[in-house]
Amino acid sequence: MTRLAHLLPTSLLLTTAALSTVASASDWPQWRGPQRDGVSQETGLANTWPADGPAVIWRSDRLGEGFSSVATSGDEIYTQGTTDQRSMVFALDAKDGSVRWSTSLGERLIQDKGNGPRATPSIVGDDLFVISGTGILAKLNRADGVIKWQVDLLARYGADNIYWGFSESPLVLDGRVYAMPGGKNATVVALNAKDGSEIWAQDYGHAASYSSLVATEIAGIPTLLGFTQKAGIGIRMSNGELLWEYAGAANRTANAATPAVSGDIVVYSSGYGTGSGAIRVTKSGQGVSTEELWFEAKLQNHHGGIVVYEGHLYGFFGNALGCADIETGEIKWQARSVGKGSLTVADGKLFMLGERHRVGTAQASPDGYVEGGSFALERIREPAWAYPVVSDGRLYIRDQNTLTAYDVSAK
Repeated sequence: MTRLAHLLPTSLLLTTAALSTVASASDWPQWRGPQRDGVSQETGLANTWPADGPAVIWRSDRLGEGFSSVATSGDEIYTQGTTDQRSMVFALDAKDGSVRWSTSLGERLIQDKGNGPRATPSIVGDDLFVISGTGILAKLNRADGVIKWQVDLLARYGADNIYWGFSESPLVLDGRVYAMPGGKNATVVALNAKDGSEIWAQDYGHAASYSSLVATEIAGIPTLLGFTQKAGIGIRMSNGELLWEYAGAANRTANAATPAVSGDIVVYSSGYGTGSGAIRVTKSGQGVSTEELWFEAKLQNHHGGIVVYEGHLYGFFGNALGCADIETGEIKWQARSVGKGSLTVADGKLFMLGERHRVGTAQASPDGYVEGGSFALERIREPAWAYPVVSDGRLYIRDQNTLTAYDVSAK
């Protein structure tokens, strides 16, 4: 498990870099929020909901197909969908959900589990970065949707699209765009955010899976965390050097959950009969060493992500919501809740979307499951796989063609 790595002369303050693109605590500028960890900075949210759910502020029914969640900044919302067989990027007005502009990225992905894009846009200053379900990475002008540059990741790096379609949301930090094409020419790449040119490309012999990259500083090294088809990995951000591989939580079907990190602990989780494994990463001479802290087969997160909050993991493991101690993997509780799904943490509460179209909230506490309310969405054929977003006192729920803004503020 040990890979030697030269330490950087100066450390990158990733938290500052990530927050530099955020206008306010209420913004949700990228996949899984400000720190890419599924935790909102919101406060003052309601503890309980009415029986039929929180009040609807507006509902938009113009997004077509797809599983993209939303990114928000001020009065703007961005997501992906489809129009007339085309893969589209949409900018919506947060006041009423009306479409400000839409831009085509080419033909939509066609897949038997649902057509259209999967990835969530990333907002950086005046720009928007997106990846389509067919692997088109593009930089757009936020004001009008004009494409500044685009790259076909699969063609450039010799990759075939994965079975259920390219699902990674782009990670943009300090003038670089990081992505995982998983081709014969590169597993992971860093591109110049200005023009899409290559900064580095590294081949580890791993195909891509369905997970997105996340940045952290661990053992004093600015590091990318990823989950390929083969293993959970750690990568030096400066040059793409592989720092470690951890295969314990990987399956060969679909590794979809973004890695979770707290201090020097990294957690990888997958479904298909596998489970969650935690490793501790420490400095070792001029390199790093890793050790497995624990592995728990009962903590199988298929696609809905895991969130670290106050020393505990929260996520849907199998068909039940669960809470576990991040240091030991000890399961504190499990509950049926809204059924298998995805979640976000905000103001000490869990906001959950079940894939069978049920929405709920509960307290984020290791002491037990205390629900604050739940309600059913209209059932459609495709599962509800877009993650919930909490921003500016609102809960955004994307369900294929429909995006709904609910008022979840405490009044």
